[in-house]
Amino acid sequence: MRLAPVVVVLALTGCSAGDPGSGPEESPATSELEQDLNGAVGSIENYWATFFASQGGQFQPVEAVIPYAGPDDGTCGGEPFAQNNAFFCPSENFIAYDANFIKEQYESIGDAFVFYVIGHEYAHAVQDSLGISHRLTIEHELQADCLAGAYLGDSVRENKLTLEDGDLDELLNSLEAVGDQPGIPWFAEGAHGTGRQRTEAFTTGSAGTADGSSSVGNCL
Repeated sequence: MRLAPVVVVLALTGCSAGDPGSGPEESPATSELEQDLNGAVGSIENYWATFFASQGGQFQPVEAVIPYAGPDDGTCGGEPFAQNNAFFCPSENFIAYDANFIKEQYESIGDAFVFYVIGHEYAHAVQDSLGISHRLTIEHELQADCLAGAYLGDSVRENKLTLEDGDLDELLNSLEAVGDQPGIPWFAEGAHGTGRQRTEAFTTGSAGTADGSSSVGNCL
C-alpha cells in the first residue's frame, strides 16, 4: 500500500509524538515501520480534516500516537496500558499501541494489518469527535471498522493511496485475525464482532457511493 505520489509503504510503529523508550530493539523492519507511520497518520488526518470541512466543521487530530512496551509505560483514565493491544484513549485524546505486538503482526501478516489498526483506532477518535456512542460495544467497533474502510476506499479512488498486489487480501486477513473467538456473545462487554462481521463492516465502508461522495455516509 503506497501513498501517492510519494512512495511510502503504510504500516505502524513508533512516531514522533511518543518516545519508544524501552520498546522493541531497533532493526531495519522497525525503522521502516517508523517511516511508514508518519505517512499513514498524515494521510488519515488529511482525510478526516477534508471530511469535517465538507460538513462545515473543523477536525481536531489526536494529541499523540504513542508506542509502549508494557503496562508501566502509561495509563488511560487511570487504567494501565494492556499488552498485545492498540486503543484510543478518549479521556486524554491519544492513540497508543503495544509496539512489540504491532511488530509481530506486521511480520506475520504484513503491512496492511498495521495500516488497518491505526485506521480503526483513529476511527474511534472520529466517533468521539462526532459524539457518536452505542449501547453495545460491538456496534461501536463495527462502525469503526466501517469508517476505516471508508478512509481506505475513498483514498484509493482519489489516487491518494495505491493498493499493491496482495494488499486487499492482507486487509481482509487482518480482519479475520482480529475477530472475536467462537462462542463470544455479540452482546458481551468488549465484543468486537466475528471475522465475518468485521470484514463485512469494512467492505461496506470501502465500497464507495454511486454519486462519488464520501463513503463515510455508508457507516453513519
